[in-house]
Amino acid sequence: MIGERRDMRRFVPNTTVPDEVLARLLQAAHAAPSVGLMQPWRFIRITDIAVRERIHALVDEERHQTAEALGRREKEFLALKVEGIRDCAELLVVALRDGRERHIFGRRTLPQMDLASVSCAIQNMWLAARAEGLGMGWVSLFEPQPLAELLHMPDGAEPVAILCLGPVPHFPDRPALELDNWATARPLSEFISENTWDAPDPGAVR
Repeated sequence: MIGERRDMRRFVPNTTVPDEVLARLLQAAHAAPSVGLMQPWRFIRITDIAVRERIHALVDEERHQTAEALGRREKEFLALKVEGIRDCAELLVVALRDGRERHIFGRRTLPQMDLASVSCAIQNMWLAARAEGLGMGWVSLFEPQPLAELLHMPDGAEPVAILCLGPVPHFPDRPALELDNWATARPLSEFISENTWDAPDPGAVR
């Protein structure tokens, strides 16, 4: 199942996710490990169509900013489908909650472990969604502050992900960015070394 997880952008429109299934997915996310058991996540379910449209507008604005920053690949990037906000059955925003500065255990030298913990929760949900036959896509094309203001987040809270969730036409056998000829996944052997950064691990999986 892990190898079948995909970052989905294409969803079957006008579909729903049963409440009991959504509850199972959120519980799977909440079961994730977190540094110091701080549970730094907050999940906001978007059910208002107007709010969904405003989120889409924020993402589309950043999509064009990203395209411009890519220079010669601008047109190529704009041709990609990078989100399914309008079509997905469920839209969720995941945020780092406020008050995180109080949590020192495991974060004194690595304060970013709160984000690592939230990422574990999202991955749990991603895998649970795939097990339920649902697709999920993680959208990160947005400016955090305007999205935080739109959703009335308190000071100190920070949105880190927009999750598109729902039935999909099919699950591709390769990552979408490979199918779109944007990038190619590299083998595990290139990411493993032994004792130092540069020394390849002679026993690395190839």
